Amino acid sequence: MPITLTVKDRIAEIVFDVPPVNAFDSETWMSLPAIVKKAASDPEANVVLIRAAEDSRGFCGGVDIKEMQAHPERITVLNRGNYLTFKAIHEAEIPVVVAVHKFVIGGGIGICGASDVIIASDDAFFSLPEVDRGAMGGASHMSRMLPLHKVRAAFFTGGNIPAQEAYRLGAVEKVVPRTDLVAEAQAFCSVIASKSRKALVIAKEALNGLEARDVDRGYRWEQGFTLEMYMHEDSQKARDAFVETGKAAQF
Repeated sequence: MPITLTVKDRIAEIVFDVPPVNAFDSETWMSLPAIVKKAASDPEANVVLIRAAEDSRGFCGGVDIKEMQAHPERITVLNRGNYLTFKAIHEAEIPVVVAVHKFVIGGGIGICGASDVIIASDDAFFSLPEVDRGAMGGASHMSRMLPLHKVRAAFFTGGNIPAQEAYRLGAVEKVVPRTDLVAEAQAFCSVIASKSRKALVIAKEALNGLEARDVDRGYRWEQGFTLEMYMHEDSQKARDAFVETGKAAQF
């Protein structure tokens, strides 16, 4: 199974294993909200841990650009799958911890930004290369992680933010050696899992209600611009360049 869910010791663990780079097609994104909701609503779980398989090349490569190049008509399905996935994580009734390694790109940012805690390996980096892929989106969730001007610099350049920099800015709770990531994340989750589920549910609702902005509504606003960009000829040129060369198109 490319995405698995197990519950053990009050930790509901969702593991991504979609070769080669955990870049999900529209069908996979549409399947994720139900998995997240099932994990969060399990009375035997007090915390959700989302991570990639230990032998995966990275946490999440975002969306399947090749699918979008071949089937641009699926953009609305993809958009909805992204939106519902991030919303399910943000609104999960218990805390959601994300453990990331190597690349966290595009939709991977949405997963992290919608979560409650991020633990990163020392080789992890965060990136929103949407401008180079002929798309938009992701800034709403990155804005839950990082300061405004850092988000804009990252968005306009498509550059990478190393885990150590994200930690310095407060987005990441802990940076650990790559070989220790799963054990460290599970140990952190065990602390949360030892608490009262009722207290965690109330705390999660209270903390979400305290937020100054609605990240889900903000992301939905962004997606209108995503659709507008996908309809532009520059978007197709960007996707073609990425699929054919793996690099950004020159304009």
